[in-house]
Amino acid sequence: TKKDLDEATTEHPVVVAHRGGHTSWYNSKALELAGITNDTPDPPDGRFFRENGELTGRVAENARGVFNRVGKRETFTPEQRRDRARDGMRHMSQLFSACGLTSVHNAGTNSEHILAYEDCRKNGELTHRAYMMIRSTEAFNGFKAANIYTGFGDEWIRVGGIKFVADGSASERTMRMSTPYVGTNDYGILTMTQEQVYEAVDDAHSHNFQVGIHANGDVTIESVLNAYERALKKWPDPDRRHRIEHCTLVSPEIIRRIKASGVIPTPFWTYVYFHGEKWSQYGDDKIRWMFAHKSFLDAGIRVPGASDYNPGPFEPLMAIQSMVTRKDYKGRVWGANQKVSVDEALTIATINGAYPSFEENLKGSIAAGKLADFVMLEKDPHEVDPDQIMNIKVNRTVIGGRIVYPNERT
Repeated sequence: TKKDLDEATTEHPVVVAHRGGHTSWYNSKALELAGITNDTPDPPDGRFFRENGELTGRVAENARGVFNRVGKRETFTPEQRRDRARDGMRHMSQLFSACGLTSVHNAGTNSEHILAYEDCRKNGELTHRAYMMIRSTEAFNGFKAANIYTGFGDEWIRVGGIKFVADGSASERTMRMSTPYVGTNDYGILTMTQEQVYEAVDDAHSHNFQVGIHANGDVTIESVLNAYERALKKWPDPDRRHRIEHCTLVSPEIIRRIKASGVIPTPFWTYVYFHGEKWSQYGDDKIRWMFAHKSFLDAGIRVPGASDYNPGPFEPLMAIQSMVTRKDYKGRVWGANQKVSVDEALTIATINGAYPSFEENLKGSIAAGKLADFVMLEKDPHEVDPDQIMNIKVNRTVIGGRIVYPNERT
């Protein structure tokens, strides 16, 4: 809280940000420099949290934008930023290979990231394949001008969809729902109006882009579905594969609409295990319909998994254990009705992961003519205690027939 941070200093602005990227905590000096007082109204797409009318220092969603001018300065030159981005990409590629990931969807790509991918590939340092979802107005406008759209690229680096964020976070308890959080009158936060969602989807869809919109709460998911259904009616395309990123809290009617429109939900797959203690604030009725992999599969929807790293860990074996057991790290079960079998979890982690990037004929299974991307495990996930799946050792990761883990760097 503000009080905690003020104990460290009241002379310098201090901010502590949640790893999920939706909420931050500020001390009194930071609030003062930003011009935020107890009387400052909340913006429509964010919130300054208060207790008994006094700022707590917690600030959520787009309300944090006012702090961008507080103490902000250029720390690195463009060349240094490019070097740091390349070094970070090389490091992450090694981590992905070590845990058995062969392909990732980067749902927050900007121009700097694209250069980092290319730099690593030229240097022989890229050991995973990337589907880049653009979250940058600059990059999006540049692609439109050059008539580049979803699918451009090759099997290593491919342009994906356009990413937007329409509400808050599940792990930070700001996602927008039709009913409030347990014991509160808080329904969460929308960061895009229905009209803004319509405009964003129409623009991207009409320029041949797949769209992926961050929507956690049921209210937000319905808003996104409204826009997808409208765009598909205006510009019919039976295989656009628009996405709902996270798609956390659903209902039978939402699932029906997703199936009917060919939309792909990408629910969190490590969140039950990693964030378990937070789900008590949603209540049993909601958790039965959160991260609903089983319900999606039963409806015939090709649901993949998604980590949302760094808010959630990306290790696929942790994800498989989380989906199979629905247990958190303390062994508590959340939404047992959404448990899947090991075979179903492996399907989610492999061929279903290739479908949202239109690559199911290229990867996602071992077959003649497909890329030779696969992982060798020390033990069979079917044969171990389900609570120990995440502890299975990755013996080897192979990309395109080349062993990338272990290697000389590991």
